Amino acid sequence: MKEYQLIKVRNHFPDNSLTDVKKACRQELKKLSGIITRNSSIAIGVGSRGIDNLEIIVRETVDFVKEQGGNPFIIPAMGSHGGATAHGQEEVLAGYGITENNIGALIRSDMETIRPPGIKSGNHIFMDKLAYESDGIILINKIQPHTDFNAEYESGLVKMAVIGLGKEHGAKAIHDFGVHGLVNLIPSLAKIIFDTGKILAGIALVENAYDKTMMIRAIPGNKIIKEEPDLLNTARSHRPELPVNDIDLLLIDEMGKDISGVGMDTHVLGRIRIYGQPEPENPKIKSVVVHDLTDQSHGNAIGVGLADVITRKLFNKIDFEKTYKNVSTSSFLERGKIPIVAENDLEALCLALRNCGSIKPGKERIIRLKNTRHLDELYISDAIHHEIKDNPRIETTGEKVKVFRSDKTLYPF
Repeated sequence: MKEYQLIKVRNHFPDNSLTDVKKACRQELKKLSGIITRNSSIAIGVGSRGIDNLEIIVRETVDFVKEQGGNPFIIPAMGSHGGATAHGQEEVLAGYGITENNIGALIRSDMETIRPPGIKSGNHIFMDKLAYESDGIILINKIQPHTDFNAEYESGLVKMAVIGLGKEHGAKAIHDFGVHGLVNLIPSLAKIIFDTGKILAGIALVENAYDKTMMIRAIPGNKIIKEEPDLLNTARSHRPELPVNDIDLLLIDEMGKDISGVGMDTHVLGRIRIYGQPEPENPKIKSVVVHDLTDQSHGNAIGVGLADVITRKLFNKIDFEKTYKNVSTSSFLERGKIPIVAENDLEALCLALRNCGSIKPGKERIIRLKNTRHLDELYISDAIHHEIKDNPRIETTGEKVKVFRSDKTLYPF
């Protein structure tokens, strides 16, 4: 067995995470004092994204509503995720610690939607029936660049109001129009929804390059449209990046819905794979290998089609019903195609290198990372180390470590 060795490095980014998330959240929530009437039922929408400190932030929001005299309950606001079933969406929330015992409020998960009366928007606006029947809605979501498109509004409260609250029906109604629906319909329909006054507020979260909470903003519902673009620009400016753009082989230990809406961050991969959408100029990666699927994905492997090679271990974890439900709702079928399946981690690397053409031994440009959300610790090959060793952002000892154990599996990250 050929012995592969890589050099471990730290990829440093500005660390501006909040030191006391609970305190910061409480301070922001005070801005919403007076918007909740006594004994009103308040639906708190929570999505399927992996969010730092989510349990703390949801619990603080629940406590705030109670302090204001309201009666809060949690609804999943995640479109078709969780296999587009009530149980599946509740299961996704539980995986993030959002349970009745943990946050002190009922979890009410139901896929039934209604078309809010009096709204003239064709057949494109749907809303979770339980949320609509409440006295008001508070949305909680992370603001971040989307994996499918670039626009003024991407992943955040605006998209959650249209697709997240719309459940499977709302998600499909928008995705039926492809990227046009995401870029153009979401903002226009969100404005209609916010103008109803049904959404009382949004809790917007921004994370830094270490995937840590750096900003919490409590925004009244009628100001979300105006304020979200600035938060998105902040999120863009703190996005983590690989240290080089020219890569032969990217080894990714894990992918999953908790890491990205499409399993892996397309900005890190330099791949979008949506018909009609231009591919990013950088980074340029010849082969992508993914070794595992996170447990928090509950078998949903949307985005697996962005890889060139996966392992049998990952393949065996795929719940095709959940994956295909999410893929078909999005309408971007390329992301659900199954790559070449290798029997073990070492075989996956060898197969992927075949896709890179003829490379002189020792000149392979390889990077290994845990997942596309965490780029602060990397393993790199000699060729890349030689290029970046003088970069002040990179910390390295130059010590080489083995990549594979004797049973052809990866050493733990």
